[in-house]
Amino acid sequence: MSEIGNLTLMADYNRWMNEQLYALAAPLGEVALREDRGAFFSSLFGTFSHILVADIIWLKRFARHPGCGAGLASLDRVAWPEALDAQPCADFAALRERRGELDALIAGWVPGLTPADLDQALAYTNMKGEPGHRRFGRLLLHFFNHQTHHRGQITTLLSQAGVVVGVTDLLVRIPDQD
Repeated sequence: MSEIGNLTLMADYNRWMNEQLYALAAPLGEVALREDRGAFFSSLFGTFSHILVADIIWLKRFARHPGCGAGLASLDRVAWPEALDAQPCADFAALRERRGELDALIAGWVPGLTPADLDQALAYTNMKGEPGHRRFGRLLLHFFNHQTHHRGQITTLLSQAGVVVGVTDLLVRIPDQD
């Protein structure tokens, strides 16, 4: 599978896992979702919010890449998050809706990338104001890996709340070969 094929698979997995976890978390209710569970971003709501915020930050950076502008143009209307622990949505329903919109954007945008896009470097500044200049394809790997990392924290928090999460492996999204 090509690098773009692998990234498309990750976009599919990202969307699928987010749908699963949001569906499992929703019945807990706002109070339980905001309960401090000792996680890095305190609560389930805080961790879900962090993933959304980090995705927005990276996607807005990606939108400046020459091969990405048109696919990510809708992010122009989205405010730049002020902090990695920001909570841009008032409640879980709004957070879930925003997550779905972002996942649809990602899933529609990634397959349109080209190998030349992935090979170009992207210059950006991190949240501390430090400059970075890295190969775009590898930044996309970081983007998807970051989501997976924090969804692992969410699955732990859900398990601690008595929710059975089930299978989370990427393997279930990889088609069988005949």
